[in-house]
Amino acid sequence: MSSIGTSKGILEIGKFALYVSIPIGLMYTLANNSENMKKLIQMESDQIESAYPPAKRILEALRELMANSKDRENKEIKSRSKTG
Repeated sequence: MSSIGTSKGILEIGKFALYVSIPIGLMYTLANNSENMKKLIQMESDQIESAYPPAKRILEALRELMANSKDRENKEIKSRSKTG
């Protein structure tokens, strides 16, 4: 710390001021107007929905796959019983 001169000390104070003021400014901007927060939440939820399919679609797809596999098994069993 003894190597910090006057110019470096001012730089450190300036960086600290930025590190503190930017989050405070963003929090004030979002908290001051509830519409801004709603827009931010809506954008985030849209991104999440596009990245992950809804559980309902996943369940429907799994049920369809299970039904298809049961149909295949039944066809194989019938074909084995006919040949055997």
